[in-house]
Amino acid sequence: MSETHYRNLEQAYLSAPCNEYYRPEIRIEKGRAEIIIPVREDFFHAAGAVHGSVYFKALDDAAYFAVNSLVADVFVLTVSFTLHLMRPIDSGVLRAVGQAFYRGKQFYGGESQLFDHQGREIARGSGIFARSKMAIPPAGNDR
Repeated sequence: MSETHYRNLEQAYLSAPCNEYYRPEIRIEKGRAEIIIPVREDFFHAAGAVHGSVYFKALDDAAYFAVNSLVADVFVLTVSFTLHLMRPIDSGVLRAVGQAFYRGKQFYGGESQLFDHQGREIARGSGIFARSKMAIPPAGNDR
């Protein structure tokens, strides 16, 4: 894979309409992705901490793009994803670090860890991803 592929995936991620809400940052390398999402009160559940759905988004996205960094022609799809929540967060940033750990012909494995602004692990997840039939658009295309 090339730096162009990684930057193209980053551009695709940031152009997704849902990311207008979360306002994440992303950095992709071969087999690895890092997502940073600033914590905001509008992410909170009734108990005053970030809702697990935001944890899921960060962890799935990090594992997903770690895997997709290894696939040059098409986007992958999340087939399954398991999440383990360990501690709440109510300030700072969420930092998800994903790694690809398995590469087959059709299926891939990815895992991720979520950290708070103090570097403490607050959640982790792992998933299975499959090649889709949706081509990755060339760099610079409007999505």
